[in-house]
Amino acid sequence: MSKAIYPGSFDPVTLGHMDVIRRAAGIFDEVVICVLNNVNKSALFSVQDRVKILQEATKDIENVVVESYSGLLTQYAKEKHIHVVVRGLRAVTDFEYELQNAQTNRKLSGGYLDTMFLTTSLEYAYLSSSTVKEIASFGGDVSDCVPDFVANLLYEKYNKKS
Repeated sequence: MSKAIYPGSFDPVTLGHMDVIRRAAGIFDEVVICVLNNVNKSALFSVQDRVKILQEATKDIENVVVESYSGLLTQYAKEKHIHVVVRGLRAVTDFEYELQNAQTNRKLSGGYLDTMFLTTSLEYAYLSSSTVKEIASFGGDVSDCVPDFVANLLYEKYNKKS
C-alpha cells in the first residue's frame, strides 16, 4: 500500500490545499493529512479545530485520514511507516523554502523520507491561509478561497459577515 503525508498548519484549509489533497489521493492509496502544531505560528483555529475542519472538508475522499502531531515530521513518518511527504508549490518562492525542508527531512530521516512536489492548479496559485485570514478579518468575500463552511467559520471568528 502506498502512503503519503501531507503536513501543514492548514489555518485555515484553502481550496488550494484541497486541490493538492485530491490530487495526492489520486496518486497514493492513503494520504495522511498531518496538522502540525507549529509553536512558531499563532493560529486562528486550534489544532483540534483544524483536524475537525479537515475531516469535514475531506469526508468525500475515502483514502484520506486526518491526524495531528507535535514534533518532527521525520519522527511521525517513521512511526507511521510512511516514506513520502507531499507538498504543494504555488510559485518559485515556495520552491526555495520547500526544497530546504525536503533536504533537511531527508537528512534527518537518514534517507528514509522523500518529498513529492505538486504544483498548485493555476486557479489557486494566489491563495495562502494568511491572505484568506486577512481578507476575512476585514469582512471580505473568501467564498472563492475556502470551502463554504470554512468561510462561515472564518466570519464567525472575526464577527463579520460578507
